[in-house]
Amino acid sequence: MTDRLDCVIVGAGVVGLAIGRSLAIAGRDVVVLEAEPEIGMHTSSRNSEVIHAGIYYEQNSLKAKLCVQGKEMLYDYCEARHVPFQRIGKLIVASKESEKERLLCIRAKAENNGVTDLRLVEHEEIRQIEPAVTGEIALFSPSTGIIDSHSLMVSLQADIESHDGIVLTHSKLDRVEVLSDGFRLHVADADEAFECKTLINSAGLNAERVAKSIEGLHPGNIRAVRYAIGRYFAYQGKSPFAHLVYPLPIDGGLGVHATNDMGGAARFGPDVEWVDDIDYRFDESRKPKFENAIRQYFPDLDVDKLAPAYTGIRPKLTGPGEAPRDFSIEGSETHGVTGLVNLFGIESPGLTACLAIGEYVARQAGSYK
Repeated sequence: MTDRLDCVIVGAGVVGLAIGRSLAIAGRDVVVLEAEPEIGMHTSSRNSEVIHAGIYYEQNSLKAKLCVQGKEMLYDYCEARHVPFQRIGKLIVASKESEKERLLCIRAKAENNGVTDLRLVEHEEIRQIEPAVTGEIALFSPSTGIIDSHSLMVSLQADIESHDGIVLTHSKLDRVEVLSDGFRLHVADADEAFECKTLINSAGLNAERVAKSIEGLHPGNIRAVRYAIGRYFAYQGKSPFAHLVYPLPIDGGLGVHATNDMGGAARFGPDVEWVDDIDYRFDESRKPKFENAIRQYFPDLDVDKLAPAYTGIRPKLTGPGEAPRDFSIEGSETHGVTGLVNLFGIESPGLTACLAIGEYVARQAGSYK
């Protein structure tokens, strides 16, 4: 007889774990499948570890709503669970007075999203706030922060397990049969298939592959996921910044920005390069482009202190030159498969929004058995 489970989540990144936590707390029996040897080995651990305020996203989008909601949930969660974080604040810096209009547009968009604490600062105040930064005008966001993403994921996993859920690594989903009352899952190297009532595809970079493995899911409901790699350079020695420092946004991302980690060390990144495969090798030939980008707001950069740190890949629903798209979180009302929720394009601000996404998906999946 085939084993029958209640709810299976595919992907143990920060979003999959947050979904599993919400469902487990709501009384569902949860199993999280992760193909890799450890949790959160891809996008969740290869990012800037920033708690975003909710500034850049289109009004009424899922990104805007879930980021603003998730930010407060995340700060509260970190306080309660002793996950390391800092509400450090950030500057969005324009190097020319003529770019003031772009900053005002960003502030207006943020206010439409419910972020009302942004403050415009002029040249002299920029130097008071961040003496190493050069800019004509900037926006200051006091509610932006940083977080130890690994500690967060460990805590979310502990929440799942404390509610009798299970996280299984080394468990790559190969094929899914759609049944009249659920799903039959075939996992690589497993002796037998098993069944479940609810299936959540939160596989991040591999969400398209997982969706294609679901037999009977119409191809028109499978979103193409594009890959954008970004590199991060560490800055050796004491960080020259007390806050996060961002340039104006660019095509495909927020620009090469300066962040501090929880130990106070600075890093710069990410850049944006569109790629076809998941390959984390570091291309050091990009260093001159980093130098040029960083000097726009940090002219005293010592390029010899820049050392390759790591790369990350973002799952995007658009390609180069195309307008950003919202998160795609699709339940049966979209694709017609009862019990299935697919998540595509969960890039930034996915880390910030993870707890809010968890509750959102739990409602779509039906909170209780």
